[in-house]
Amino acid sequence: MFIAPFVPSPVQVIQRMLQLADLKPGEVLFDLGAGDGRSVIMAAKTFRARAVGVELREDLAKKALSAIRENGLSDRVTIVNGDMFTVNLTSADVVFLYLTTSANEKIRPKLESELKPGVRVVSHDYEIVGWIPEKVENFCENPQLGYPSHTLYLYKKP
Repeated sequence: MFIAPFVPSPVQVIQRMLQLADLKPGEVLFDLGAGDGRSVIMAAKTFRARAVGVELREDLAKKALSAIRENGLSDRVTIVNGDMFTVNLTSADVVFLYLTTSANEKIRPKLESELKPGVRVVSHDYEIVGWIPEKVENFCENPQLGYPSHTLYLYKKP
């Protein structure tokens, strides 16, 4: 089920989101709607985490797989070309979202039922209605210009 368009997060935003989530080496990050794979690649390369990207669009999943191979990360990063609603999230330490508010509402019951306590969920620009964020940060991608500005949400599963 297609629930959000592909709009890539800028690299600086991804880095800040992974810092906000306190992603640690060896932890497992899931990106639901991984697009071209930039977040899972950064999670593995910069943060030394394991990562699983879930992408419905076959063209984007292939692009992500190609980038993962080019970066020599096939041992730590997996791309699932499929529906985020069917992927098992029980091994997640961090979940990365850049969907929409309505898409976050649709995925929320799955997050609530499958994530173990303490899992961090970071969302770019869109809140998870009904959840109380641990932190909300306005992040400016280009401070010299004062824009574009992004709202980053950090949640922890109780």
